[in-house]
Parts: sequence; structure tokens; C-alpha cells
Amino acid sequence: MQSAKRVNIVSLRLVKESSLLYKERSIRSPEDGYKLLNLFLSDKDREHFIVVSLDTKNQPVSINICHIGSLNASIVHPREVMKSAILSNAASILVGHNHPSGKVEPSREDIEVTKRLVEAGKIIGIDVLDHIIVGDGVYTSLKEKGYLN
Repeated sequence: MQSAKRVNIVSLRLVKESSLLYKERSIRSPEDGYKLLNLFLSDKDREHFIVVSLDTKNQPVSINICHIGSLNASIVHPREVMKSAILSNAASILVGHNHPSGKVEPSREDIEVTKRLVEAGKIIGIDVLDHIIVGDGVYTSLKEKGYLN
């Protein structure tokens, strides 16, 4: 006879590490998104993938550093990206990462990750508004490039 399996009873919650004041209050354009993301990404020496959870008025409610990669690579899974968005009750998200090289041309992986996130978002009801790549004082919006369709 097999012994009983112990199952953990858990609860989930976000833990606030710090906060910041965001003067613009809402994200209305890729440039707004870049300005917010750049606060976190401008001085990083490795790739950081950031998820900004937004309410129904496109106001940021939380920012999560989802993944820190190596000098030139970051492996991002939709489940990790959506985790903080779900816990933040987000209506939509803005994602972004930096290219430590300073060049903002999207890689094939950047485009594939974006497409997977958009599909995952459609399934769970969280829109991916944009994926912004931050470089040295410049950025690329994958929405403006047509990759979020």
C-alpha cells in the first residue's frame, strides 16, 4: 500500500521592494514607455528584462525585473513574465529589456519572445502593449516595427 502524499497549502502575494514617483502617470506612447524603462536599464552591464503592469488607464501599477541575463542573452518564459502581471491585476503590460552593446536592433530571439508573449497574453486576457529595447540614449519599439500583430 502506498503512503499518502502531503500537499502544501499556499497563498500568493506580491512583495513591494520599493517604489518611485512617476510624473507622467500613464503610458501613452512608446517614448513614454522608454522613459520609464530607461530609469531601470540605462546603467546595466547585463541584459535585464522588465515587466511593467498597467491598469485599465495604462497607469503603471508595478514594475518587475523578470530576468537578468548574461552580457548578450536572456531567456524569458511567458509564465515568468505574466506572473507579476496576474498578481498585480494588470489589464495590460509593457515589457522591455536593454542591449548592453547600446545597439537596439531586435534579434530573432527578441521577436520570437514578443510573439510568444502576445499569444500568452491573448489566452489569459492581458494585452502586451509593446516590447521596448533600450540602448545608449535610443530605443526600438517592436510595436512600431509591426511585431505585435
